[in-house]
Amino acid sequence: MTRIARYYREYGVRLVRGYMQYVWDDGGRRYLDCNTNHGVAFLGHSNPYIVEAVKKQVEEVWAVPLNFATPARERFVEAFSRLLPAKFGVVFLQNTGTEAVETAVKIAKKITRRHTIVAFTNSFHGRTMGSLSITWNEAYRKAFEPLYPHVRFGKFNVVSEVEKVVGEDTCCVVVEPIQGEGGVNPATPDFLKALRDEASRKGALLIFDEVQTGFGRTGAVWAFQKYGVEPDLFTAGKALGGGLPIGVVVAREDYGDVFEPGEHGSTFAGNAVVMAAAAAASELLLRDDVPSKAESAGRDLAKALSEHGSRLGLRVKGMGLMLGLELRVKADQFIQPLMARGVLALTAGMNVLRFLPPYMIAKEDVELVRSAVSDVLKNAGH
Repeated sequence: MTRIARYYREYGVRLVRGYMQYVWDDGGRRYLDCNTNHGVAFLGHSNPYIVEAVKKQVEEVWAVPLNFATPARERFVEAFSRLLPAKFGVVFLQNTGTEAVETAVKIAKKITRRHTIVAFTNSFHGRTMGSLSITWNEAYRKAFEPLYPHVRFGKFNVVSEVEKVVGEDTCCVVVEPIQGEGGVNPATPDFLKALRDEASRKGALLIFDEVQTGFGRTGAVWAFQKYGVEPDLFTAGKALGGGLPIGVVVAREDYGDVFEPGEHGSTFAGNAVVMAAAAAASELLLRDDVPSKAESAGRDLAKALSEHGSRLGLRVKGMGLMLGLELRVKADQFIQPLMARGVLALTAGMNVLRFLPPYMIAKEDVELVRSAVSDVLKNAGH
């Protein structure tokens, strides 16, 4: 029998059902999901509002290319527009975060007619070849080199380096407002402001990668809104699809016609079922005031994580419900012990436990995380 190729670590658990902040395995055991497929299920598993929209759409039409209009796409644009600052008037529909990043870079290259991309230490932007080229971690890159050669890496959060790394040949500066995979590292306001100023001065475009940070998770609809710094373009994905695959680039209105027909395309972009899910997700975000709930729940969770009571824990990092617990030791050894205690989590970098729960986590869920983390760290310390 054909098998699925292995390129992820397998945990030996078979998940068969999910509802809101919980998932269940085939033995009936319930887990609090702070993994959420790397942040995808931020609005919960099988959220009834999204399920209803998808059910309705699958009975109408599914696969429609961007040459044709659909009601689902129109509903998405209408709902999504209400989540955007006034400056941003156009959206490029894609399928994944990495595809959105590559599209954003293509836009920047086409507009500026330059070739150098600036990225930063500990960055993560995806695993396709272009996005991989601006991803810092050598473990992801080494087997596939040579990659795109015109990339300069600056030091994340080092303001004094910004003027040196952004040059006259720079087409774009790509940065995560909070680095996810790299360790849950928030950018400083001064750093993002310096990038904005220098990109404008040099005629380069500033691109914020909001694939993980965006869509309410950090306590604002977009993380950059917490900094008061606006990019020229930004990417989004993960939670935006309500559980289905999506990626988008959001840009200024005047960038909307940058591509001639044939210069860019994407077979599944704007798929009607995905659009129905993303429209419902966007409506839900506003209706339930999700960002403020993430902010409040995030404060509770950050406090709980800080109460681990172990010498192995260093500090809690992040914003809203994008949180990391930095440790003195490697973090991956704790993923399965946490799972055994009913909590699904992730790592970030070598020594950070990452928690990306759905926005509706309750007080008892926060207490479960506190208890589980405290338990596994104390046991490891003996």
